[in-house]
Amino acid sequence: MAPRSLARAAVAGLTAVALFGSAACGSGFDDDSSGDAAQSSGPANLQILIGSSGDAETKAVQDAAAKWASSTGNQATVTPAQDLTQQLGQAFAGGNPPDVFYVPAVRFADYASVGALEPYGDKISNSDDFYQGLRETFTYDGKYYCAPKDFSTLALQINTDLWAKAGLTDADVPTTWDQLTATAQKIKAKGQVPLVIGDTRDRIGAFMVQAGGWITSPDGKQATADSPENLQALQYVKGLLTGDLAKFPKELDSGWAGEAFGKGRAVMTIEGNWITGALKNDFPNVKYKVVPLPAGPKGPGTLSFTNCWGIAAKSSNKEAAVKLVEAMTSVEQQMAFATAFGVMPSRQSARDAYLAAFPADKAFIDAAEQAQGPVNAPKMDSVLADLDTGIQGLKNGDPKALLARVQKNTAAALGGS
Repeated sequence: MAPRSLARAAVAGLTAVALFGSAACGSGFDDDSSGDAAQSSGPANLQILIGSSGDAETKAVQDAAAKWASSTGNQATVTPAQDLTQQLGQAFAGGNPPDVFYVPAVRFADYASVGALEPYGDKISNSDDFYQGLRETFTYDGKYYCAPKDFSTLALQINTDLWAKAGLTDADVPTTWDQLTATAQKIKAKGQVPLVIGDTRDRIGAFMVQAGGWITSPDGKQATADSPENLQALQYVKGLLTGDLAKFPKELDSGWAGEAFGKGRAVMTIEGNWITGALKNDFPNVKYKVVPLPAGPKGPGTLSFTNCWGIAAKSSNKEAAVKLVEAMTSVEQQMAFATAFGVMPSRQSARDAYLAAFPADKAFIDAAEQAQGPVNAPKMDSVLADLDTGIQGLKNGDPKALLARVQKNTAAALGGS
């Protein structure tokens, strides 16, 4: 699922998670003896709920589940959710969740913190083969809960026709913040918009990582928003915005940065590998290349976006569910998913096969080791929504005041009951 969809899910999930949280706090999943229901005897009938990006993903997952069921003598029903967050929240609150389901990284800590998820991650064969950053994304209180399904990262896209029109060559491809500024100034001097970038933490956060900062500590226990590193990042982005070296999509009459880029309204953009399919479908004549994001003061950095295969703590089919996930995360199956709907395999051992099939995505998959996952802490929805609001007003706003507010709100969320 693309981060635009994840952002919508986060907003839609406020009510659902509140409902889910209140239900969980009543008796607690961990305290309910039915949480460790006895394994069903005989063939399992697994219910699988996914947040599909479209028909291609739905068919690919259904086909893979059917193949597994046929080979094992079990049954597996895959249902694409209309609203994954809402439907999961209602299912958890009602005590009847699906056996297996997509867990967006932005929702993971909410679910893990109340005992809704089975911590099965280490039961998957060669679990160390998953990228370390992805495993950390799905680790809570020291437990590795669930296998990463796939992932995406951010990189820099360059419209090669507009690049040449601005008189630029490969020597102008920016590899540092200073070079990004210099190149953007050259593009602006030619009367073009240098960079279009999404106006949320899901894009601007990459600059925070490149500066050596982030919103919370690696273990998700401490607020770290109000730091010199984050301030440096937001001040740099503010400078791009105020200098007309970068613009948000709405300033270019576009719904997202990929649209503005596809319409030729900016020479560069920062998006994930989902942009490949979007441009192919909507703007097939655009010529572009993908390069790594420019490094910041503390080096290279990007963001990752991912889901895991969650297994319900209340499932009576846990053993079969783990075997299903095993099949879904094999290198062969992950490559089939990559071909079907454009995701990157979460297993490191699939990297070479992926690059052989999709050489243009090298910058995306090479960034895996530098990628920061979403905030791994529960009860952060309103805090992160406020951060996004602040980012949207960054051009005329005060980065220091924004970070101080986010620090205060994050500390309160992490310290709450």
